[in-house]
Amino acid sequence: MTKQVAIIGAGCSGLGAIKCCLEEGLEPTCFEKSDDLGGLWRYTEMVEEGRASIYSSVVTNTSKEMMCFSDFPMPDDFPAYLHNSKVLQYLRLYAEHHQLLKYIQFKTEVCCVTKHPDFANTGQWEIVTEKDGRHKKKTTFDAVLVGNGHFFKPYLPLDSFPGIEKFKGQYIHSRFYKKSQDYHKKIVLVVGIGNSAGDISSEISGTAKQVYLSTRQGSWVLSRVSQQGFPLDMMFSTRFHFWITNALSDGVRAKMIEKQMNGWFNHANYGLQPKDRSTLKEPIVNDFLPSNILCGAVRVKPSIKAFTETSVIFEDGTVVEDLDAVIFATGYSVCFPFLDDSIVNVNEDNKVTLYKYVFPPHLEKPTLAFLGVLQPFGGVIPVVELQSRWATKIFKGAACLPPVSKMEDYIKKSEQLRAKNFTKCRNQSLQAQYVEYMDEVAMEIGVRPNIMRFLLTDPKLACKVFFGPCTPYQYRLTGPGKWNGARKAILTQWNRTLNPSRTRVVYNSQESNFKSHLGYLSLVAAIFICLFCIALSLLL
Repeated sequence: MTKQVAIIGAGCSGLGAIKCCLEEGLEPTCFEKSDDLGGLWRYTEMVEEGRASIYSSVVTNTSKEMMCFSDFPMPDDFPAYLHNSKVLQYLRLYAEHHQLLKYIQFKTEVCCVTKHPDFANTGQWEIVTEKDGRHKKKTTFDAVLVGNGHFFKPYLPLDSFPGIEKFKGQYIHSRFYKKSQDYHKKIVLVVGIGNSAGDISSEISGTAKQVYLSTRQGSWVLSRVSQQGFPLDMMFSTRFHFWITNALSDGVRAKMIEKQMNGWFNHANYGLQPKDRSTLKEPIVNDFLPSNILCGAVRVKPSIKAFTETSVIFEDGTVVEDLDAVIFATGYSVCFPFLDDSIVNVNEDNKVTLYKYVFPPHLEKPTLAFLGVLQPFGGVIPVVELQSRWATKIFKGAACLPPVSKMEDYIKKSEQLRAKNFTKCRNQSLQAQYVEYMDEVAMEIGVRPNIMRFLLTDPKLACKVFFGPCTPYQYRLTGPGKWNGARKAILTQWNRTLNPSRTRVVYNSQESNFKSHLGYLSLVAAIFICLFCIALSLLL
């Protein structure tokens, strides 16, 4: 009989999971607590309990070619970076194109997910759902895909801010921030140094009397616009760049990263330079923050020592008087309220013990998988889609997990590597390199692109795959789920990126020079790789 799969959440994770289930001959049922799809990307004026909330001005930090589903490019007329409403529109187009809506039960909350009494033999799960807040129902499923996200439980450590209980002004978590007009002519303190902190402090600086930005660790700040105006992630999320940086020693790599990060402006002069520059911290992607600091609209301050009724005292002894409001952009806690801790545990550092961030290693049957728990240096949609492709093949029996001992060994080594490469802080506990992680999951189902084979059969494609941006289409070139349009999508990805901004068409000599230079480098690299392969074959 067809296996029944429960999917929790109808955001980008849930939508991709429904499609993957259908491709593997599984029967999906998606439960969505709210009355519409979109998850994080559906803006609402009011904050909804149990669902991620965004402010009205949110624009993506990853470009459209790097964050789309691997067999469904975004519309040609969509700009390179998208307002949240455009992302929601894209998700609707995806759901309509693949006819996914009929598999979603809206206004249905998953209250509890427990093992079936005969789980050791069947791997089944019992799910209790509540419809419209009234009618409860228990259903048995053969497998479960968890895609509820982890941006709905605010992390607000008020104990770390002495005196906050005395503060007479307003203070909120960034989850509840919506529009800058609420802070007109006010003195505002934003606490934190992630993307939300950068966005909010920049946005309200246009209406507030003064904005202060408090940070303990500091952060690198990058612009969405890279060399010659190309999207940042398309220039640096490449196999070539990943290969080069991994080949360097730790010290050289740290110096190279610091030089690259300071290429736009000297972070030390703006009070933003990270305290630990030997490890990698997810940078802020913000085109306005440095300018706002330079203009004095935003003032960067160190950690907070204490609050009083009307002011804040920083660790350097400076004081801001007549403080009106505080916005704590202190991140979120990973949370699965419908699951028992014995199934998946989240520790105080926000770490989750999962094999490749997807499978609990100690279950008797691999019938539970998590989507989107990790935080990649790249687009989330391609990651959760690939995770879904892997998980549904496991559920179907077309792929299998390694023994528990090997999964435990992988988790241990991954944690050691993460501790070595990434800054030790709570918000970095689930960080992963995009290209490396995507390739690891792709190998599990046989869809990792074979550069050497392409070099012999399709040199042009090989160069695009290795030197160009690691767009999601690369994981549809070969193997199960191969998409015939993948090659064309890769060869035309720059046209879809640049054409929407060409609203006044002019001859661009710089673009021609860039393409010529890139073509020359690709040719040299192809020759080098061919010679290397020949030499290696002779030695063997």
